[in-house]
Amino acid sequence: MAGGKETPRQKMIGMMYLVLTALLALNVSKAILDAFVAIEENIQISNLNEYGRGEEKKSDLKEVAEDKSAPDVMKKAKALLLVVNKIDKMTADQIKMIDKMKIEILKTCGEDVTKTGEEAIITSAYSDKEPLKPARMNLMHVEGKDKYDEPMLVMGIAEDLKNPSGNGKKLWESYNKYRTDLTELIASSSSTPEKKYSFKDPKINKYKDFKDLKGQLEKAMKTVAIDDQEALIKIYQSLTKLERVKMEENEEGEVHWIGKTFDHSPSVAALASLSSLQKEILTARADAVALVRGRVGGGEYSFNKIVALAYGPEVANQNEEVNIEVMMAAFDSDKQPIVTVNGGTLKETHDGRGFVTAKAGSSEMNLKGTITILNKSGVPKTMPWEKKIIVMKPQGTVSLPDMRVLYRGYANVVEAVASGYDQTSVSGSGVTLAKSGAQWIATPGAGKTCKITVSGKSTATNKSVSLGTFEFQIQPMPKAEIFWGTYGDGDKAATRTPKVLYAKYGPGIPLTKAKFQVTKWILSVSGAPKPVSGSGANLTDDALRLLKAAPAGSIATFSCIYSGTGTGGKPSTCAVKL
Repeated sequence: MAGGKETPRQKMIGMMYLVLTALLALNVSKAILDAFVAIEENIQISNLNEYGRGEEKKSDLKEVAEDKSAPDVMKKAKALLLVVNKIDKMTADQIKMIDKMKIEILKTCGEDVTKTGEEAIITSAYSDKEPLKPARMNLMHVEGKDKYDEPMLVMGIAEDLKNPSGNGKKLWESYNKYRTDLTELIASSSSTPEKKYSFKDPKINKYKDFKDLKGQLEKAMKTVAIDDQEALIKIYQSLTKLERVKMEENEEGEVHWIGKTFDHSPSVAALASLSSLQKEILTARADAVALVRGRVGGGEYSFNKIVALAYGPEVANQNEEVNIEVMMAAFDSDKQPIVTVNGGTLKETHDGRGFVTAKAGSSEMNLKGTITILNKSGVPKTMPWEKKIIVMKPQGTVSLPDMRVLYRGYANVVEAVASGYDQTSVSGSGVTLAKSGAQWIATPGAGKTCKITVSGKSTATNKSVSLGTFEFQIQPMPKAEIFWGTYGDGDKAATRTPKVLYAKYGPGIPLTKAKFQVTKWILSVSGAPKPVSGSGANLTDDALRLLKAAPAGSIATFSCIYSGTGTGGKPSTCAVKL
């Protein structure tokens, strides 16, 4: 458009394009400024809502403080009302200070702030009669909506964005002091003559993210009442800002939060930012008053439905005394709890309860998790829960009453099951019982019979119950059989080479833990002039020669003395056909 060889017509067209571009830019700028006006209006409405929320909680507390039907509660409510008045005083100081800064910005921009009414910028001026209410403004009547030098000057960042002075410095310091005073007052006001609580502001204005901010806060909660911690963290977070923030792209370094917020900010945008700070302050005040109000009268949580609940053991045994707990639970159907579980699966949540499923393993289960509900102010209250489940192994048994026999001298294995109980114990009369893993070893006494009693114990009730007494016969160990190698009594030998004699039970006697050994033997062969004898289990050379020389069809008889489990010097015979 600025070419030296352009014709007058081309220059005129170029100028028209330039003017059109400028007009478009002006329209865009006006639309943005009008958007700030609308945003500020919405913020002012929110301010009134937060103010009203705090007033409602304060009014509830006043009612309790005037209720003479419960003197102790009334006394506590009056003391807490004094705390709320202190909160309101420090909040009013902040609201008033920020309103003054708004007025100063408008004055510096050359706006008329002397008039009030529907046609003026200030529709309702700040009043000490309602110190918590910010001045009501209509920024549509601001003439210099796009002025940005003046707000920067008023907020003390005209010369240095990194180090604000004047109102900017004052606002930052006052805002952080409000956070300190408010949170420390809330924490200490929970104290009782028996227990003192406090909170020392860690003055956090630097953090990586909100998770890091919460982590820093949780470390400072050790001296705060448990019921106050979640609400106090929420209030502190809402009033916390990063002191230093990164500059715009392609610029190095960091600037102060005041510098970042008000740098080249049009007047209406600067006013909206200040109104937003007032909203944060009023929200924190409402949350604080709600927390204090909740300390008397239980008005912190809302309930609109109730359910009957009964808790007791899942399994009961015959003649056992059962204890059942019955209670009424209230819940808010619009605010179902948030349930977490470790070791199971959350199936669904309804009727104020979370329903968890888990698969039983082979040992005791210990399910843990948290349950969270919101109070009327939306502050979460989280508590841990834990449920231990004793796992019982399902099993069935078949008994043979006529075969109840214990063998003297043998390690008789006894298994007992107390059905319906997680612990089983046994005791005996005429028998000694020793625990061995999940079984018992029964050692009979000198009598002909003994008795064993089975008892069950429930760790849930810590009660033991006798479930039955069983009588057993006591018998000596059955006679062992003698084997020449693999040949037993009455067998026909296919070979005459075995050199060892064995004493043991055949397949008809299942006492597998019984062990015997041959100590003496005498070998007689039919038709032979005399027998051969020896000690131990091994045959001598004389015996082997006798067996080898015997004619086919002869009978070799081994008469043995053996010892071992439950025996001592017992005789037994084995006759084998050669």
